[in-house]
Amino acid sequence: MPVRNRFANLLPELTAFRHDLHMHPELQYDVERTAGRVVEGLRAAGVDAIHEGIGRTGVVALIHGRGRSAEDPGRVIGLRADMDALPIAEATGAAHASTIPGKMHACGHDGHTTMLLGAAKHLAETRAFDGTVALVFQPAEEGGAGAEAMVRDGLIERFGITEIYGMHNSPLVPMGQFAIRPGPFYAAVDSFRIDVRGKGGHAARPNGTIDTTLAASAIVLAVQSVVSRNTDPQQPLVISVTAFRTDSEAFNVIPDAATLRGTIRSFDETTREKALADLRRVIDSTAAAYGATAAFHFEEEPYPVMENHATETGHAGDAARAVAGAVNMEAPRTTGGEDFAYMLRACPGAYIQIGNGPSAGLHHPEYDFNDEIIPIGCSYWVELTEQRLPVL
Repeated sequence: MPVRNRFANLLPELTAFRHDLHMHPELQYDVERTAGRVVEGLRAAGVDAIHEGIGRTGVVALIHGRGRSAEDPGRVIGLRADMDALPIAEATGAAHASTIPGKMHACGHDGHTTMLLGAAKHLAETRAFDGTVALVFQPAEEGGAGAEAMVRDGLIERFGITEIYGMHNSPLVPMGQFAIRPGPFYAAVDSFRIDVRGKGGHAARPNGTIDTTLAASAIVLAVQSVVSRNTDPQQPLVISVTAFRTDSEAFNVIPDAATLRGTIRSFDETTREKALADLRRVIDSTAAAYGATAAFHFEEEPYPVMENHATETGHAGDAARAVAGAVNMEAPRTTGGEDFAYMLRACPGAYIQIGNGPSAGLHHPEYDFNDEIIPIGCSYWVELTEQRLPVL
């Protein structure tokens, strides 16, 4: 079954919905407006039940297939979309650009939410499946571990979900095509902060100071040795220092303190643990070499490696192939993080990429979701549902 005509007809309505979400981005768990718009759309679609406040601000909607009910739901599969945006100033110049300064949908979660809502409309109309679909609209994927919050709130057990699936757009995949792989797919992500302390003073007399800026700069360079000289070359590892701030911005002051922030990306727990130990050692010794001190902290709870289950990866691939004609089942691993990992730890499932086509990269101020792939993504969700819950 290729892209379904129903979604071509719905595209203007769904595009308008997506643009509305894009113009009103919300961060992490503070997605009350977005969740409210989702609930409005679900009610209009005629779903059987809507549960709000799952994982603080998440929404779960249930659609029962033919002959099924709340008392006899049959087998339940979960379909998940994320709702939150990013703290980035938009630079697309689009007519539907963000109206909230410093916030934008730079990762396409507005599109993910729209595609799942479009699928909900079709599934509630046709009910051409035997079982129940749980539509999961998740907050706080971009930091905050909203997936874990929903799991802790009983997502899997409460709704009896036996399989769960996710989808994310990718500018690296041709428009409308799909890519997936079994096993580790998205990296574990550790966000860190390094507090460097020295002795400030006048920039004209550095000999009377412990130059924190110099020590912190040396740390930025030294931590790369953990990747290049302390890690097995066969094991991917990325360490990126992404922020450097001092407690003074004066041109003639050597500051007392500096703060570095960054991330560690890995696919193997042994590699991750060794990298963390090596990182602490290099940080401490480098700071000491300049007479300074440094303290390493985790900024927030790490995201684990996202590992697709083999059987469910096959199911996702079958549905994608039915929609697009082909699917890349050996997609390259990505060092991006994805908190859907928590759902896959709690329940069998798989996560697939849908091609956004050539565009700015994810998390870039000029990125925008490609509205043309909305019917393709909607068709994938419907195809997956009907294949996994067939009417016999």
